[in-house]
Amino acid sequence: MALDAETFDALIDTVRRFVSEKLRPIEAQVEADDAIPADILHEMRALGLFGLSIGEDYGGLGLTMSEEVRVAIELGRTTPAFRSAVGTNVGIGSQGLVMAGTPEQKATWLPRIASGDIVTSFALTEPDVGSDSGAVKTRAVKDGNVYRLSGTKRYITNADKADLFTVMARTGEEAGGRGVSAFLVPRTLPGLSIGEPEKKMGQKGAKVADVIMDDVEVPAANMLGAKGEGFKIAMRVLDRGRLHISAVCIGVAERLIADCVAYATERKQFGKPIAEHQLIQAMIADSKTEALAARALVLETAAAKDAGKDVVMESAASKYYASEMVGRVADRAVQIFGGAGYIADYGIERLYRDVRLFRIYEGTSQIQQLIIARETIKRGG
Repeated sequence: MALDAETFDALIDTVRRFVSEKLRPIEAQVEADDAIPADILHEMRALGLFGLSIGEDYGGLGLTMSEEVRVAIELGRTTPAFRSAVGTNVGIGSQGLVMAGTPEQKATWLPRIASGDIVTSFALTEPDVGSDSGAVKTRAVKDGNVYRLSGTKRYITNADKADLFTVMARTGEEAGGRGVSAFLVPRTLPGLSIGEPEKKMGQKGAKVADVIMDDVEVPAANMLGAKGEGFKIAMRVLDRGRLHISAVCIGVAERLIADCVAYATERKQFGKPIAEHQLIQAMIADSKTEALAARALVLETAAAKDAGKDVVMESAASKYYASEMVGRVADRAVQIFGGAGYIADYGIERLYRDVRLFRIYEGTSQIQQLIIARETIKRGG
């Protein structure tokens, strides 16, 4: 159920002020420390940011998709690591439970996910399994009232601090996704360990690491959905996650455009602000037009999803366009700032590195193209 307009406007205003007053001033600190300060995480919990997409019955805000993407746009106006801190709880780490969990599973986990008392992760990718997500090799073997899970998951966001993993594992011999099931795997189970966080190109402060399972005994009651439904659950979760990421891309793009305009109106060359030079104006115009187009596509798709329509193709198109768009905007921003854009002090080079990941996770741009083409052909055009 959507919030009333006044309440939602107040939420947006609160998030916008939190981003500008609390998060943007410490971006360089987060980059240097590769960590988000504990007091900031506490404030994010207090604001309800860990429970945006979880129903009010379980302590969340219960936002619609249209509302969630607008909040994500606001969170996108700062270093993506801040959004990532809450992102798995809002998206891929919780939505399998929301969509397919039993009443008991939901009651056990969702209130603590919504409050941010526990952090979730989504464990699908493996050392040999990336875009071909139906080919997971992690095994889950039934043994009485438990499943024994063995395998390694790779590049798992928030694995370093996650308390609960949604793990995709093979429970049958069927080829592809038909043999994959989903499990809720607490971090505390014996045999589960976390690798060292990876050194990354960007998005410092948001950690990814391996999740290693060595004969981990997971109660059969922790299976999410029916046996063999894991791949379908994962794809439904990713449909929603792609819209959320698309909105974050828009927020980053809009922030970069604003930074470019502020710099270009002050920086003078050839006797006048560079904003008065037409080739600079062209880059600003291209960036603004593309950001507006992405915003329109994402808001329209979110509204369609809220109306119960099939948006598999539109979600993929949103993620494909928005993630590619913000890469182009970031590149132009470096160009407009010139030498200053390449220097760390201005933060432009940091965002340039940060946004590169958007074209890879939640499905690469190439996977989005395949989905868009498949669904377009299926629909007849």
